[in-house]
Amino acid sequence: MMAEDVPPPPPTTSEERNDPENTAEENDQLQSRAKKLKLNAKEEPLEERLHEILCCAVCLDLPKSAVYQCRNGHLMCSECFNHLLADAHLKMVSSVCPSCRTLISKDLCVRNLVVEKAISELPATCSNCSMKFARCLREVHEKQLCQERHTWCTFYRIGCPWNGPFKKKAEHEKRCAQPKKDGTEIKQAIPNMFSPVKCGGRNHLCDYLSFEKIAYNDLQFLGPYRTDEYYVRFETFRFCAFGMEWEVRAHVNNNETDPTLSCERTLSYALLLKESVDRTIYMHYTVVKGPLGEMKLQPHIEEFKFSDETPESHYALLPLKDSSECYKLLSGTIRFRLIMFWDDSAFVINT
Repeated sequence: MMAEDVPPPPPTTSEERNDPENTAEENDQLQSRAKKLKLNAKEEPLEERLHEILCCAVCLDLPKSAVYQCRNGHLMCSECFNHLLADAHLKMVSSVCPSCRTLISKDLCVRNLVVEKAISELPATCSNCSMKFARCLREVHEKQLCQERHTWCTFYRIGCPWNGPFKKKAEHEKRCAQPKKDGTEIKQAIPNMFSPVKCGGRNHLCDYLSFEKIAYNDLQFLGPYRTDEYYVRFETFRFCAFGMEWEVRAHVNNNETDPTLSCERTLSYALLLKESVDRTIYMHYTVVKGPLGEMKLQPHIEEFKFSDETPESHYALLPLKDSSECYKLLSGTIRFRLIMFWDDSAFVINT
C-alpha cells in the first residue's frame, strides 16, 4: 500500500467527533466509545488506577520502601533493584532496566521521592481488623492501636499462658489468677525460655575479650571472579594480623555454579593463612559490620585450628536477616570488619 493510501487515524477530540464530514453512524460509534471509557474510569477505583501507574516494573507490586527509577523514569522497588544489580554482578554483565533496557546502576539511578510519598498516602488494609488507613499509618495502627492485634497477658513473664486480641486483654487480667499465686507455684509455671541465661557459653563475647591478643581489620571483597571450575568467588587483599598474612574468601549459595538460578541468596566466608607456620594456631574470629559497611547480621564467633596442613578454615554462613540483605550486599561493594581472637597459651608446637 502506498503512503498516500494509508487511512487517517480516527478522530479523538470533541470537535473531530462532531465533524460534519463524518457520517452519523461514525459519530454514534465514537460517542459510544467515549461513554464506555468514562464508565470504566468511574467503575475502577482511583487507588487501583494509581497502583498500575506506581507499581514496580519488576514485581508489579507497590514498593514498600525506597523507589528507584532509571533514566527513562521506569520505577523499581529497592528489593527488585538490588536483585537486578546483584544478578548482573554475579554474571559479570551490565544490569539493564527490565522495561526499556537502558543501563542501570547505583550511580545512574535515583530515588523518586514524589512516588514514595504518593504511595505512602494510598489506602491499605489492616491485617487484623480490615480497616483502611494510609500506608504510612498502617504499621503504627497494627502494632499500637488496633483492638484486634495479638497480645499477651501482662503477667506472661510469671507464667500466664493467655494470649489473644487486645480488646479482651483487660477483661482477662481482671480475673487472671497468676499474680495471686505464691512463689513455688509461679516457679513451676515459668517456661524454660525465661530461665536465667548462663554466661559460660562458647560464643559469649566477654570470654573472648579476655584473650591475650585481639586484632581487627576493615576489609573489602574484590570480585566476583570465576575459578577454573567456573565457580563464583570473592576475596580480599592479603592483610596482616599477629605478624602473619591472612586472606578472606567468600562464595554464594554454597558454591553453586550459577547462583542466579535460585531466588534465595546466602553468602559464606572462610579465613585463610597465607604463610607457613611451625605450630598449630587455634584461632577464633567473627565478621561484623564495618564503619562503611551495610551488613545487618548477628555475629557468630567461629573457631579453627590453622597449620601447614590446614591453612584454610571451613566456610561459615554469614547470619544475614534474609535474602534481601544478601542482595543488597551483592549489588554493591561488600565491606566488613574481621575480628580475630588469639590466646598464646593455645599455641601447640608441631612435632
